[in-house]
Amino acid sequence: MSTVQLEPSAALAELREAKPDRVTIVVLSGDMDRVMAAFIIATGAAAMGMQVTMFFTFWGLNAIRRRGTTSGARDWLRRMFGWLNKGGAELLPLSRFHFFGLGTGMMKRVMRQHRMPDVPELRQTAQDLGVRFIACTTSMGLMGITKDTLIEGIDQLAGVTTYLAEARQGSVNLFI
Repeated sequence: MSTVQLEPSAALAELREAKPDRVTIVVLSGDMDRVMAAFIIATGAAAMGMQVTMFFTFWGLNAIRRRGTTSGARDWLRRMFGWLNKGGAELLPLSRFHFFGLGTGMMKRVMRQHRMPDVPELRQTAQDLGVRFIACTTSMGLMGITKDTLIEGIDQLAGVTTYLAEARQGSVNLFI
């Protein structure tokens, strides 16, 4: 049995032919630092010419909600989710050292001092670069989030099968 050894560049070219340069990112977390990482990866990939799709689900939906929006649900439990998770990328807490907002405020101050874009700026950059945003309809229903509480420019409201179809076509799939 003979084996063919490919040069690294030939192997990379073969991989590119098999899978197009597409990236899918599931944004599950509603933590500022994790959402920032998702947007930084998305904008970096888009700037490299890759097709990028971000699928926002559960707490990650807060990153694409309009600031201060609450649930429009009629039942008390989903209204409570909406109240606890007021929308807006500006209101996302840190995953660690949040300290009732103090740690998040300190992080935002350091970011401003170093001229680092915040989550809303990163989100806008992603949209400007053509990153597709998909909001998970199942999570929206569970959490009492409606289309009118989302920011402008959401490309699609869809479920997991849409994400899986996108991921199947991708060469990079991330879960953040």
